[in-house]
Amino acid sequence: MKTSPYPHLQQRDAKPVTVSDLARMKAEGEKIACLTAYDASFAALEDRAGVDVVLVGDSLGMVVQGNSTTVPVTVDDMVYHSRITAAGLSRAFLMTDLPFLSYGTKHDALETSRRLMGEGMAQMVKFEGGEIQADTIEHLSMRGVPVCAHIGLQPQLVHKMGGFKVQGRGDAAQTMIRDAKLLEESGADVILLECVPSALGAEITANAKVPVIGIGAGPDTDGQILVIYDILGLSPGRKPRFVKNYMDNADTLDAAVTEYVAEVKDGRYPGAEHAFS
Repeated sequence: MKTSPYPHLQQRDAKPVTVSDLARMKAEGEKIACLTAYDASFAALEDRAGVDVVLVGDSLGMVVQGNSTTVPVTVDDMVYHSRITAAGLSRAFLMTDLPFLSYGTKHDALETSRRLMGEGMAQMVKFEGGEIQADTIEHLSMRGVPVCAHIGLQPQLVHKMGGFKVQGRGDAAQTMIRDAKLLEESGADVILLECVPSALGAEITANAKVPVIGIGAGPDTDGQILVIYDILGLSPGRKPRFVKNYMDNADTLDAAVTEYVAEVKDGRYPGAEHAFS
């Protein structure tokens, strides 16, 4: 039998990925490969490449709708894109963002989650914020909603933060460490860390009992996530430091996405050139 250059495809379980599988992967040291998708075609591409988690991100406001931030994205937008992305998946786990100000109270968050899971077919919701979101996470978790807590750079707060900047340097690192612990204790099933120094990403991951997914958070998180259009070289303008274009050495979209998953799984991505100090 011819040996595949992508052992993750030979070894992967064909059964749908669950929250329990993600926890097991962390416990066993298996890296979790994640990508964004916004429709059925890209979802199917990622599914056959062995992506473990597909995120319908509110990043669609920028890469699909052409806005300069994620702020204009609506709940209706997220429900629609989540539903059509779910249609392309058979194995990968589907996570969907709660858009800006759709979770201002825990009751708002529950209603938005109901729509994203009921109408949008999401299996987990993700939203931004540290300590302020602890009560909301507990409220959702106790009612059966799987939650990913997003800390570090929070794109929905770009106007408040003054731009897309690395977070967690200096004294802010200890605040983020405390936030991660509190959100986990409140019921978060996954933590997403965006644009933080590698050392901080490693420390939060080592102390967390739940999987930690990084984007610009260094090589030591339990998994990695990128925007699909970024890794295929489709996004216009300046690319973030942590982005790698997988079309540079690929003949097809399938080969590019499969190589991304393989590099996450075996630790080749991210390299030092994709990390922050």
